[in-house]
Amino acid sequence: MKQLFDDVSFKCSKLVTKNYSTSFSLAVYMLSPTIRDAIYSIYGFVRFADEIVDSFHGFDKDELINDFEKEYYKSYNSGISLNPILNCFQHTVKKYNITDDMIQAFLKSMKLDLVKSDYNSKAEYEAYIYGSADVVGLMCLKVFVAGKDHRYEQLKDEAMRLGSAFQKVNFLRDLKDDNLVLNRNYFPGVDLNSFDEKAKKMIIKEIQDDFDVAYQGILKLPIEAKFGVYTAFVYYKKLLKKLENTPCHEIGNARIRVSNYTKAGLLAQSFVTYKLRLV
Repeated sequence: MKQLFDDVSFKCSKLVTKNYSTSFSLAVYMLSPTIRDAIYSIYGFVRFADEIVDSFHGFDKDELINDFEKEYYKSYNSGISLNPILNCFQHTVKKYNITDDMIQAFLKSMKLDLVKSDYNSKAEYEAYIYGSADVVGLMCLKVFVAGKDHRYEQLKDEAMRLGSAFQKVNFLRDLKDDNLVLNRNYFPGVDLNSFDEKAKKMIIKEIQDDFDVAYQGILKLPIEAKFGVYTAFVYYKKLLKKLENTPCHEIGNARIRVSNYTKAGLLAQSFVTYKLRLV
């Protein structure tokens, strides 16, 4: 009956994804059914770690993230965990040959959120994004190419740029909470207390450059993954456009969102583009 427990574990990660991110959940649903569970399991793992450092105020976050890491390795070595998120994630790590350096880079960035508030150089900024976002894109790419190393090497640079773009859009969208609630500033050389249009345009140009490179990788993805990744790409591009059209003072005072109605329209647009083989 271990298989029943494993099935329930993957369903738990799916539930986490649907409750924490309707947009990402929709994109995952556009993937082939053969790889959805694996992507849900990756999201569940990174979401729980992120929640520890961002949301569990009043608890010992250091202890929680360290215990989470220890429990992951215990589950990896034993092949089971009573934490369903870790149980299904360790299965995905083994099945798709996700290397430990990716997991360590991710956890390192999460732990930085407990001790570091400002990123004062481009090197610090890029190192944090690599661990918090780029390696998540690489984990997903491992699934998309079914663990095949030669295909992974062909697409890894574009996958990293897509992860970077998504993370930077999130930084810009979450400017208010990061600054006022969590007291963090990820953008080097930008004073969030005097955030202006010049700074916003500079950040948006950087993100657009990432998207331009990432798009070339999407075109080369396996058929099982292309539509789902393209759906996420279109959504984040729309969010970036909305941020571009929003006055800088509003970005600093409110969280910018894309309405469900607009999301439905973007999905329809993505579907037509995909079916016409334009991507």
